[in-house]
Amino acid sequence: MTTCKVGFTQKSILSYPGAMSVFLVAEIGKKQPKSDSLIRTVVKELSALGDFKGKKDESLILYPGNLKTGKSFACRRVLLVGIGEINKAGTQDQLLEIFRKAGGTISQSAKKVKADELLLVLPEFVDDARKKFAASMVEGILLGNYRFRSYKKKDDRKNKYKGLKTITIHGKGGGLRRAVNRARIGAEAAISARDMANEPANHWTPEHFAKFGRDLARNSVLVCRVIGKNQIEKLGMGGIIAVNQGSAIEPRVVILEHRPKNYRTTVLLVGKGITFDSGGVSLKPAAGMEDMKYDMCGGAAVISTMQAVADNKPGVRVVAIVPTTDNMSGSSAVKPGDVITHYNGVTSEVINTDAEGRLILADALAYGIEKYSPDCVIDLATLTGAVIIGLGHHRSGLMSNNDVLADALSAAGEATGEKVWRLPLDQEYSEQLDSEVADVKNIGGRAAGSITAGAYLKKFVGDTPWAHLDIAGTAWEFTKKSYIPKGPSGIGVRLLLDFIARCSTLKFVERKKDK
Repeated sequence: MTTCKVGFTQKSILSYPGAMSVFLVAEIGKKQPKSDSLIRTVVKELSALGDFKGKKDESLILYPGNLKTGKSFACRRVLLVGIGEINKAGTQDQLLEIFRKAGGTISQSAKKVKADELLLVLPEFVDDARKKFAASMVEGILLGNYRFRSYKKKDDRKNKYKGLKTITIHGKGGGLRRAVNRARIGAEAAISARDMANEPANHWTPEHFAKFGRDLARNSVLVCRVIGKNQIEKLGMGGIIAVNQGSAIEPRVVILEHRPKNYRTTVLLVGKGITFDSGGVSLKPAAGMEDMKYDMCGGAAVISTMQAVADNKPGVRVVAIVPTTDNMSGSSAVKPGDVITHYNGVTSEVINTDAEGRLILADALAYGIEKYSPDCVIDLATLTGAVIIGLGHHRSGLMSNNDVLADALSAAGEATGEKVWRLPLDQEYSEQLDSEVADVKNIGGRAAGSITAGAYLKKFVGDTPWAHLDIAGTAWEFTKKSYIPKGPSGIGVRLLLDFIARCSTLKFVERKKDK
């Protein structure tokens, strides 16, 4: 990933000498589109010709020498980006998504002309939430600017363009700077999650998760602890050990903690870190198995969120746990019909070794709740293909035992464009997991597969407010958007950061005593 710098200027827009100045234009039905005064004459002419109306996702590159504005632009290009009829957009969350998508369109336009720098002109016609819209645009630009080329030949001239290097925002004010900086931090964290997911399984192993955590702690206020195989066994984390049995690579449990002074709320995040999922003895079909390097996207989201937490330094305590291994079918692999014992003593009959994510998450959830006494816990996992059947690639599945927590996550999803949909967790679903030989079995049949997976995890959280996000349909092949490239989306990072920012005001249950 090429780092893109974000700066500010109050100098004249006309004097900017860079590759491209960017203006937003809003559609107003059959009337002349809304635009800034510097380009109003040009927009009026283009609208009259029918060449540019300011429609959503519409863009047009102009060259200053041909502009009849009465003004002289020093930049090499002027980019017009349409944002549609924002007066009909509805909620502020929907407006934020419009500006985020506009940011993605800006990145795509920059790529077409290989522009590595731009001036972002905040629209005059938006006043009320200007800093929020600016932050969303920057978020969209940075996310849309993403490319992963680690394994391409260095002399590949066809793809010489390395993306935007500098974004300069025309504006001032501490509030604007803070909002944009927070957006930058969140986008860069999501990009880190994408990078992890894009790495092939032989270049992203449990030890890579551990190294990322150690490096992050070394350069920040975070504290990192890595639990190795011997201690995992001693702790009785039977789910992690069972999944790892067929592997030549040892498992890890990576823990990162942000602990501010005088905190009142503790948030526990748990992410599934299966670095490659062959299905184990219950082997997956060969077609598409290469995508199973993405089965660690939940872990990537959680640990990358801590990258942003280290920068943002929220007033709440945040603990992240990533249980990580691959799931292979070696000679010692766990077999269908085997019975394992989880960290909290619950025994589980393994019916299908390809339902492995819940086995490692169960240990991490039970351990994390006992160790850290969180006010709430959220786990993220590419857990079931069934969630794709139910929700497609447009929303993540949400299951929870707490309405306040579920509502807060839904609100965070709407605000960040990482939408969720809550599924039920009635007792009947848990009964599908009843086993004849153990306390529970690891699958409940084809019916309601996503929900029964959530019901399995529910058995390991007790009364702690808990939410499970099944991101199997959104971690890659997410809904096509200008700021979401093909491949891993980095889903969950910005949602979690939004939730963390608002969770100190939430009351889930009466505060427990810290451990």
